[in-house]
Amino acid sequence: MKNRPIFSISLDFELHWGRFDKVALPDWENYYLRTRMAIPKILQLFDTFGVEATWATVGMLFANSLKEWLEYAPISKPSYKDNVFSPYHWLLDNPLAAETCLFAPDLIQQILHTPGQELGSHTFSHYYTLAKGQTEGQFRDDLIAAQRIASEKFGVQLTSLVFPRNQFNRRYLHISKEIGFTAVRSNPKDWFWKDTSRETLLKRIFRTADVYLPVGMPSSYPLSGLDWQQDVPLEIPASRFLRPYSGNGAINRIKARRIKNEMTKAASNAEIYHLWWHPHNHGERPEESLAFLRTILEHFAQLRIQYGMLSCNMASVEKLARSKSLDPAY
Repeated sequence: MKNRPIFSISLDFELHWGRFDKVALPDWENYYLRTRMAIPKILQLFDTFGVEATWATVGMLFANSLKEWLEYAPISKPSYKDNVFSPYHWLLDNPLAAETCLFAPDLIQQILHTPGQELGSHTFSHYYTLAKGQTEGQFRDDLIAAQRIASEKFGVQLTSLVFPRNQFNRRYLHISKEIGFTAVRSNPKDWFWKDTSRETLLKRIFRTADVYLPVGMPSSYPLSGLDWQQDVPLEIPASRFLRPYSGNGAINRIKARRIKNEMTKAASNAEIYHLWWHPHNHGERPEESLAFLRTILEHFAQLRIQYGMLSCNMASVEKLARSKSLDPAY
């Protein structure tokens, strides 16, 4: 059976849990409130265009309150050498933090009720797998906590995992599979996406340049190139980060043209194109950002007609790869 091209989307849903070590919450409350209002509109766009997506969600967002969060938190917490990475230590200094920026069970319900949307995991505590001091056992306990809160509150078994800050740690893949995860997002193969825990100016320059110019490796890849194995989750590489809308119209047109050209190339070659971003990237200019996203989805709709391109969340990609591995004639 001939492979059909695939358009896959994954979103790192984290609100302030993804940025607590970088910015002060009081300065960004309105930003997160705009993000909360944008998420139902993103879901509506996905529904309109028949687009599947994986929402890799920080487990702490599942809670209703700080009290409930701590009730689900694992006893064994990450012993980072630098406590700035720990949300548990952050809470000690921010006991009155705005809970609307930290918890979103209402939005998780909307995700679950929208066709084609997969609820995935971004670990329970936005866990940094490459940070010094943390251990494999602590990572295991963190994933167990993520599965527990998803199961007990929403009746969901999480199967797709995205490592926070793209800190892809291959040593932790067996643990991830042990806790029920069958698919993980890995990073692009380019050197400037390697070891994201060690950032350099040169890496940032090349990652930014690659948004506008083809300085990296090809962004799409064939389904047959995914190595499905029983003992570890399937690695589904990211293709492109959908950068936030900027106030410069020419820059936005260049970004859109690059993404559309990459999507077209993937479609014509019957390959996978995996786009990802954070829902909070829509918090700065939500209306313009949503309009920008619509142009990408409209292009996908054209490719679906012209090339038969499929929309698949990470779970759907894993299922296709597994079927192909078990049945070469698939």
